[in-house]
Amino acid sequence: MPPPGSPAVIGDSPTAPAAVGSGARLVIGLLLLGITAGVVGIWYQRGQTQRCLAFYGPEAARMVTSAPVVEVWALAPAAESGVLVALERADVSQAPGLVHLRRGLVEDANFRWQGRPSTGADRLPADSWDRALVFADPAAGRPPVVLVIDLVEGASAAAGVGELGSLAVVGRPGRIGLGRISRGLERWLRGQP
Repeated sequence: MPPPGSPAVIGDSPTAPAAVGSGARLVIGLLLLGITAGVVGIWYQRGQTQRCLAFYGPEAARMVTSAPVVEVWALAPAAESGVLVALERADVSQAPGLVHLRRGLVEDANFRWQGRPSTGADRLPADSWDRALVFADPAAGRPPVVLVIDLVEGASAAAGVGELGSLAVVGRPGRIGLGRISRGLERWLRGQP
């Protein structure tokens, strides 16, 4: 320690200021960490929704997640064979739990996937479909996306087995099995008017 009144030598002090630029390195490091976390998050999210995106199609998946108008329809067979009619319609756009349902409908892990979605050869009869979820955006002028739901698969229902159901997109080929989402979807639908 220098005697009082003598000039201090800058390099001798144990509390010398940090090197110039270390703050800039910290900011750049944090920025790179943030970008890396963002890329990993996008990659992970894409992996969680890849099969649903292929099944629904990009535009339908977007409507499922963000359409401003959502309705639940109770379905019944029409007089014409193979045609369904909506007996009841309820607007559920503001229903509790809709945000979680939308997210669940586009997550791959919530469904039973075979090697490929089923084809027209193993279609369920029209009277198997119980309900429909309709996602619409009237301002955009696009047709609504209609997801038909069979809460208990046709063959199993006749046998009284109570298997997990199916979901299909009207106008697109195939159907997928309801997996983990089955119970929650059924409970949510029964809670709607």
